[in-house]
Amino acid sequence: MAELSRQSSADEIVAHLRSIASEENRLGMLRYGIKIERALGISHGLQRQIAKKIKRNHERAFELWQTGIMEAQFIASVTADSERFSAADARRWAATFDSWDIVDGVSDLFVDTDCWKELIAEFAVDEREFVRRTAFAMMAWSVIHRKKEPETTFLEFLPIIEAHATDGRNFVKKAVNWALRSIGKRSVNLHGPALAVALKLAASTDRTARWIGKDAVKELSDAKTLERLAARKA
Repeated sequence: MAELSRQSSADEIVAHLRSIASEENRLGMLRYGIKIERALGISHGLQRQIAKKIKRNHERAFELWQTGIMEAQFIASVTADSERFSAADARRWAATFDSWDIVDGVSDLFVDTDCWKELIAEFAVDEREFVRRTAFAMMAWSVIHRKKEPETTFLEFLPIIEAHATDGRNFVKKAVNWALRSIGKRSVNLHGPALAVALKLAASTDRTARWIGKDAVKELSDAKTLERLAARKA
């Protein structure tokens, strides 16, 4: 089989993925709550190596996505051009989400697009479990990716987090918690408002909101978290 390169076609990439598939790894994914029906059992590390070899190719990324193979879809998200990726593209891809790992991988791309804030607002009110998770995964990723974003943007995410903190579905509540903790750790200025939301949720009569709040309070009150924030301010 030819070595993968920038010139490799979607078919060649898929053939390579199939050649390195691991049934043992595939079954092991079940332990982490990952749906394996569309998976080949290839580690994220290997997938990233492949993406690095084949480089960015926007058209080919869409061909890889169309295969429905989870690993090919993740590689598609890494090799698509975020500047050419539209809100309509994101909606089409999100409509097929069926597992938390593909959501979290592809949300990394979505948050680099020009329409990222529009997508967060839209996906947060979507009743589909994995589409809603996408909104909060994007919030969490935006803390890392959007370094120049004004703090007001992240403050505006807090009411959305609070509004959906009672969604008891496992993959939604974990993403809501992730988003809240991430925002609170971005800066000293954001720590206080995020902690206030976490404390409010921790005192809620709703079981899910209470879990989200208590877990976030624990991390945002942790000495190491506070030390890192103080060092960042200095």
